[in-house]
Amino acid sequence: MPKVAKELTALAVSKIKGDGLYAVGGVPGLYLQIIGNSRSWIFRAVISGHRKKIGLGSCVLLSLAEAREKAREFHKQIWDGLNPVEERRVAKSKARLKAAKSKTFRECTEAFIMANRAGWKKKTSRHWENSLPNYCFKILGGLSVADIDTGLVLEVLQQPVATNDGIKPLWEARTVTASKLRGMIESVLQWAKVHGLREGENPADWKILKYTLPSKSKVHKEKSYPALPYIEIGGVMSELRKRDGIPARALEFAILSAVRSGEARGARWEEIDLTARVWTIPAERMKKEKEHRIPLSDAAVKILESLPRYEGDNRVFPAEKATELSDMALLNIIARMHKKKLASDGVGWTDPKSNNRIITVHGFRSTFRDWAGETTSYPREVCEHALAHGLPDKVEAAYQRGDLFMKRKGLMADWARYCDTVQTAKCDNVVSIQNRKAV
Repeated sequence: MPKVAKELTALAVSKIKGDGLYAVGGVPGLYLQIIGNSRSWIFRAVISGHRKKIGLGSCVLLSLAEAREKAREFHKQIWDGLNPVEERRVAKSKARLKAAKSKTFRECTEAFIMANRAGWKKKTSRHWENSLPNYCFKILGGLSVADIDTGLVLEVLQQPVATNDGIKPLWEARTVTASKLRGMIESVLQWAKVHGLREGENPADWKILKYTLPSKSKVHKEKSYPALPYIEIGGVMSELRKRDGIPARALEFAILSAVRSGEARGARWEEIDLTARVWTIPAERMKKEKEHRIPLSDAAVKILESLPRYEGDNRVFPAEKATELSDMALLNIIARMHKKKLASDGVGWTDPKSNNRIITVHGFRSTFRDWAGETTSYPREVCEHALAHGLPDKVEAAYQRGDLFMKRKGLMADWARYCDTVQTAKCDNVVSIQNRKAV
């Protein structure tokens, strides 16, 4: 053990001047180190046969009494066979780990989004950036991710929200939103577990929550989009073609192509080959993230050829004040057409199978599918490929690697011709092409 130096008072220590190492006494091995204007405490001792020099801290932050207390703790550790240097390293490591584990749910969410955004579609990113702040952060945002349990997750999923029928739990009132929110919370908590920020089971896992929440199918009935009976498509197209403007042409093009609204609204000229009469939608713009080729009928090509083109703008259906034509712009066209027809016949453009709700843009895909299935002899898989639907039989889908383009070419041409035909009766004037040979 080092020789015990004369015990100096705090005042005496404060008067020491000049660079050097000065024993201050009171505890063996305790020194004042002066380097320029810097004054700090140093502990010197022999540990495991080696002379060690350990910094205790600045004199500004640590008083003489506190420095002596630390030195005594180190002597006790050495006496117990411990290495103060190693013990301090372990303590710092534990402190860092504890600090890391105190990351909040909001911080983990932001890190998760940052790590995964590159592989997401814009729509997915918007869901993450909107749903969690709107429904989750007010409850979980500021909490340590390590402390989130099933009760807190349920508090999020069962939070009260206002509906037309009064206040209801989120899981019941907005089941689809709540189900997606549960999946997001599960993903963030799993990310945190992988990064060592929490332990144990994931409290947002459905295999745990299914014992406390009713299944999605029991509280939410999927509603199909209101669709026009196919026998009325000719009347809609006739009225639509009387309307000028980019939204009207975008809607007409979407109907003839049997695509989703966003796929039509986001069309780019580089996707379209007018010579080959093919529209190729890249995978990143498709719901199934798989490239989709669409054979263009004469009517679809006519629309494209009538559209203006602007230098430096590759959008097929440009919007004046937005990067992309909105879905509402197309719905407004339908609303105005419905209002006009409603004033004429008291019915308007509605879906009799959907409580006479006004038809939607997406509903025209159902109109196309009903027409193809009931009035043509095209095989089911041809019709499903036309809608960019995956085959339900995974084995069948694995073997069928083509997209049946040539057969779909005839299907889309027949659809365009049917859209040109205004039916005058509900049943006795259906143009059937059951016996038409598919090519």
